[in-house]
Amino acid sequence: MDIKIMDLKNVVKGSLEETEIDDGFLVLTYQNESNAVEIITREIDSSFIQFHFCLKGFSKFIFNEGRYALDIMEENSLLLYNPQRDLPMHMEMHPNSWLVSIVISIKKFHGLFSQEAGYITFLSNDNKDKKYYKDGKISPSMAIGLTQLIHYNLNSSIKNLYFKGKAYELLSLYFNRSEDANIEQCPFLVDDTNVIKIRKAKDIVISRMAEPPTLQELSEEIGLNIKKLKEGFKQIYGDTVYSFLFDYKMEVARKLLESNDYNVNEVGLKVGYSTSSHFIVAFKKKYGTTPKKYLMSLSS
Repeated sequence: MDIKIMDLKNVVKGSLEETEIDDGFLVLTYQNESNAVEIITREIDSSFIQFHFCLKGFSKFIFNEGRYALDIMEENSLLLYNPQRDLPMHMEMHPNSWLVSIVISIKKFHGLFSQEAGYITFLSNDNKDKKYYKDGKISPSMAIGLTQLIHYNLNSSIKNLYFKGKAYELLSLYFNRSEDANIEQCPFLVDDTNVIKIRKAKDIVISRMAEPPTLQELSEEIGLNIKKLKEGFKQIYGDTVYSFLFDYKMEVARKLLESNDYNVNEVGLKVGYSTSSHFIVAFKKKYGTTPKKYLMSLSS
């Protein structure tokens, strides 16, 4: 299948890579670093499921010869599945945009979840022949894996293995149950007042991430006892208050580092670490590498 890229004004060569990591399993990465919109087209038939992740910028998927379109914004994902008709890729990629796509055959995808097909909504017997389009947010853990695919710089002999591992990791994170909290599992959250209080708690710890309140202080400020605060926060956000805050701080730190506007020590202070050594330990715990090595991987 041919891949074609052309600028709306004139033909250009974009930064595109396609890696076939297995039969019926592809990873495609796109970088439009130009100042013009690029058009990317690729034939994809109805036997495939498509996962698209926009790390940076903005793209638009065009269907039915321009009669229908779906936008994918920065830090968002788009799942496309329609066993009834082909969904060829026709994408307008806007300037300074990065996109990673995973294209996998329905047969292979079913094999990954054969024991839990009912858990994946569109794989259930009732839905398996219906189209399924879903957009969502890219989690911080997914963003790291996607960035590593964009900036891959290891020996070419292990590229297939590396991309396969990252693709499986991304699919695992995408379908991670804990990130999709089910309010119905926690009866007290049916009360809209309590939901509002929990969301207020989240906003408070984010706004004061450098010096967050204790659980007791947070409980008193939102007017909800500690037990309900802890249970409710876990139900809505899939994690404890401080684990959520840790992940948020590390995501902020990662973006500050990528901006190149601050050194490691300054980034650490901004997210609440009084010493650079404590920040480095925390960053490595989250991402498996030090801030300095992470920056080096981006520049290379």
